[in-house]
Amino acid sequence: MIREICKDVLFLALKSTDATADDISVAVDLKDTLENNLDRCVGMAANMIGVNKRIIAVCTNDGVVVMINPVYTFRSDETYEAEEGCLSLEGERPTVRHKKISVEYYDMKFRKKRKTFSDFTAQIIQHEMDHLEGILI
Repeated sequence: MIREICKDVLFLALKSTDATADDISVAVDLKDTLENNLDRCVGMAANMIGVNKRIIAVCTNDGVVVMINPVYTFRSDETYEAEEGCLSLEGERPTVRHKKISVEYYDMKFRKKRKTFSDFTAQIIQHEMDHLEGILI
């Protein structure tokens, strides 16, 4: 189901809680909402649809990927400066991103995955994982 985008900065600033198998419907809604907004968005976190769970959806070379309870297992020392916007916030803001990251997460069937990302895809994931920590970019 496509959900409305949350713009409540007090809610968005809350740290997200771990997701469980009972939250798969949230993952489906998040994926549907991102796919509905692909003309202006490349990633979303569950708090952007009003659910405070550790779930993100991102556009990758393999299509839209949902990550449940993602954690970094590696972040490169090489960083770069970027300007990022967000559907939940007005305008763009400067930030610093790691060029390469590895993330361990569960997929929508709750199978553990581990994958390495670089460049723009890594940037998208870092932005969405910041949302999970209540960090607004």
